[in-house]
Amino acid sequence: MANDAHVEILKQGTQAWHEWRARNPLLVPDLSAANFSYFQLVGVDLSGVILANAVLTGANMTGADLTGANLTATNLYQTNLVGANLTRALLMGANLTGANLRDANMTDANLGGAVLSYTTMPDGTMHAG
Repeated sequence: MANDAHVEILKQGTQAWHEWRARNPLLVPDLSAANFSYFQLVGVDLSGVILANAVLTGANMTGADLTGANLTATNLYQTNLVGANLTRALLMGANLTGANLRDANMTDANLGGAVLSYTTMPDGTMHAG
């Protein structure tokens, strides 16, 4: 279950989140099972964050840094991840149906069991599922 204080800080916006993370560099934020549907998370630093079972349906995460983030079983339905950094991200069992991953860095990302129906892949091709 998410840490409610961490969720509230992210809901204050990207600038507040980045300032908080700069003050707490050793803390691993827990946003598991939180709902961020349709949020504007452009360029947000979510590196190393626990987002397992979170709901990010329709969120705009263009250019987000999700390096090493735990997105296991996360709902990323129709999420915009254009240019996002998903290096070493854990996406096992995640729902990426209709997500846009164009130009995303997926180096060493774990997509085991992820649903990729109608997902735009980093190279711009559509994965039919």
